[in-house]
Amino acid sequence: MSWKTSFRSLYYDGAPEPDDLVLPVRETALLVIDVQNTYLERPDRVTLTPAEQRRYDQWTPFHQRMHQSVIPNTAKMLQLARGAGLECLFARIACHTKDGRDRSLSQKLPGWNNLLLPKDDPPSQLVNAVQPVGDEITVTKTTDSALTGTNLRLILHNLGIRNVICCGIFTDQCISSTVRSLADESYGVVVLEDCCAAATDELHRKELEIINMIYCHVMSSAELIAMMGLAKQQFSS
Repeated sequence: MSWKTSFRSLYYDGAPEPDDLVLPVRETALLVIDVQNTYLERPDRVTLTPAEQRRYDQWTPFHQRMHQSVIPNTAKMLQLARGAGLECLFARIACHTKDGRDRSLSQKLPGWNNLLLPKDDPPSQLVNAVQPVGDEITVTKTTDSALTGTNLRLILHNLGIRNVICCGIFTDQCISSTVRSLADESYGVVVLEDCCAAATDELHRKELEIINMIYCHVMSSAELIAMMGLAKQQFSS
């Protein structure tokens, strides 16, 4: 099954297959969202209480997916995108104040989303494997959407970008929010399913099904590389 028929919801059952996408290099950017130290850090399991160990084990598949798929695939995409001349952009959740008073309401509510990540502290930094290179731009967001919570909208406009390829975490939260914001402003959006993760594979796949074909096109990194000829362009450069 190819990207043209996979991740379809009931809304698109029987809809015609989309044409191959036209993604001019100078009008297309790769956007890496929230692949930060805080989400990859884990305590020593033996030091945890039974309840904490249960939650630790629930998150193990996510960490396996991040280390085995998302991070290496995203690093490869960055390498190929740079070789082909695509803009590479980065977004991260962080607050400008030490106490986080500048965060949006959704990032102050109790529970999972209540993260205090001052922008200069190690937990808020992007992981080493997907760091910006040279003058590549990183935006700092206090909302889930990278478009709403930063000046990314203006940056994309000034760069002449019309298409955005999204990677990162979490599929059902910041990826989805960013994708919807971009789509609402008429950007062409691609989500690379093997460069993203949610807390569970079920949440990941369901969110891709929800956003596919209406807000974005979902495909694998290999399918995008083949469609854009990225490996060939890098080899030729």
